[in-house]
Amino acid sequence: MAIALKRWQDQLILLLGIWLFITPWIFSYVIPSPHAWNAFLCGAVLAVLAACDLYKTYLWAVIVNLAIGIWVAVSPWVLVADYGQGNVMLNNLLVGLAAAVLAAWELTTDPELHKKWPGAGAAT
Repeated sequence: MAIALKRWQDQLILLLGIWLFITPWIFSYVIPSPHAWNAFLCGAVLAVLAACDLYKTYLWAVIVNLAIGIWVAVSPWVLVADYGQGNVMLNNLLVGLAAAVLAAWELTTDPELHKKWPGAGAAT
């Protein structure tokens, strides 16, 4: 029960990762394409790292999920090939921002993560 209350951000990031992974089929991306590969890879990494973080706190995993969330949010403008649909761009923006906000929230509020910051010391 403590996991459910403490790790709710990871649970949501896990769901966002799964959603991102399946969006190429839902939104009919051209497969293979940079946008499909981006969704597959970023979705898988978000989901796997969030799932791992549900069982043990990994500072690096939360930081990587934060970075991937930011990447997913800006990727429609970086990967210049045509997305073809506005809802695909909006989906990436919303999923990326949500993942980044959740990871940042976890970084700032989880006391177990604060102990793992470099220089935090073993006594904290």
